[in-house]
Amino acid sequence: MLESKSDASGSGRTDSVSSEPEADPQIGRRLRERRKVRDMSLKDVASKAGISVSLLSQVERGLSMPSVRSLGAICAALEMPVSWLFDRHDENPGRIVVRRHQRRTLDLGAKGMIKELMTPDSCSGIQMMRLVIRPGGSTGDTPYNHPSGSKCGTVLSGTLALEVNGTLHEIGPGDAFAFDAQEQIRFWAVGQVETEVLWVVTPAVY
Repeated sequence: MLESKSDASGSGRTDSVSSEPEADPQIGRRLRERRKVRDMSLKDVASKAGISVSLLSQVERGLSMPSVRSLGAICAALEMPVSWLFDRHDENPGRIVVRRHQRRTLDLGAKGMIKELMTPDSCSGIQMMRLVIRPGGSTGDTPYNHPSGSKCGTVLSGTLALEVNGTLHEIGPGDAFAFDAQEQIRFWAVGQVETEVLWVVTPAVY
């Protein structure tokens, strides 16, 4: 269950976090290290990212995980690609083939979702991901989009609820979908079982 926390400073910002955070402390450590390299204060980064200082502090300490949108905003404020937060099991993956053990993963614990990158960085025009959405997991209450490209995919197991421009679609195993990246979307797992999705975007977003 997601809840909104208002910035204690009264700025009016809201940050979507889990009532029971399952954040990855490695992500917080990498964000903190990058902030130190950039010689920026918590307030500097939070202001640029449009989130509260308290949430950013919790993320750095491994106590909370921000929404996908907020995570991207934090990385943008730090001038770093989101892909830097992914674990690298092999520092020299192939330019053509990504072995299963070489996939970079990002566990958005507070969002109930795991993302695995299945394509190499050398091919930035397209990106394929395996998403595992836990029961109750979602991209949050606020729709989002990307400025260019397209998205498509297929559900491997479970049921995916996909909202595109306010229209809800329930997608089951074997069903596929496609839409322009400029469309406003959000999605979540339906029911009490994990939903597994093969998700493809153009161009790469991580």
